[in-house]
Amino acid sequence: MKPSLGETRTVIAARHALIAPDGHVPSPLPDFHAAISFVLIAPPLSFSFAQIMIRFSEGGRATFPADADETALYVQSGSCTISIGADCHGLDGGGFAFSPAGQQLTINSSDAVVTCFRKKYHPLGEIPPVVVGNVADVVPVAFLGNPQTMLKTLLPDDLRFDMAMNVFTFEPGAGLPFVETHVMEHGLLMLSGKGIYQLDSARYAVAADDVIWMAPWCPQWFRAEGDQPASYLYYKDINRHPVLK
Repeated sequence: MKPSLGETRTVIAARHALIAPDGHVPSPLPDFHAAISFVLIAPPLSFSFAQIMIRFSEGGRATFPADADETALYVQSGSCTISIGADCHGLDGGGFAFSPAGQQLTINSSDAVVTCFRKKYHPLGEIPPVVVGNVADVVPVAFLGNPQTMLKTLLPDDLRFDMAMNVFTFEPGAGLPFVETHVMEHGLLMLSGKGIYQLDSARYAVAADDVIWMAPWCPQWFRAEGDQPASYLYYKDINRHPVLK
């Protein structure tokens, strides 16, 4: 249900944010054509990354430059082709990819909705490789042994990578087993279902298309509500000493 005039579900706090779709405003970006971009998380709100949603229309193209930033992307709906350097891949809904720093990334589509996470790469030996896949092909793992909470890890568990992108799915009534508090910063997109998200001492009703930002050490907890599973996509920074961030 849409909020009444002058109301919004969006909340921006010191260490967390709930960004509801009722207030999304386009943010034009260079080298985007027939592709509407929404910068939902970025400095100064975040400490280390940007979360950008892109809606493509006929003949759409979005290009990210070959710079010091790396990009992980997830196709929420529709289909697209991506070019990373000289490599080209087709992705359907649920498709994902990782484009290393120093590689130009171009996304072409006429109908896709794509979420991108971008951050500066902090080198540790060899640059991580290109990754392409689909969430349907990723084997889920029961989180801490609980089959009601299933985790899909989309990027390799490899120290060369300094970011992670995962999909969490909760059966109705299931939730995180404790309130997490940790150094990793999060960007999150609700993919389906609904639930209650605790951020700091506040609790929010959340549903598909909501975006959440969590600062380092923001206490966080989730429980699925309703009669359908709830699923969300999330980013976190990993595998580096904190003094290097």
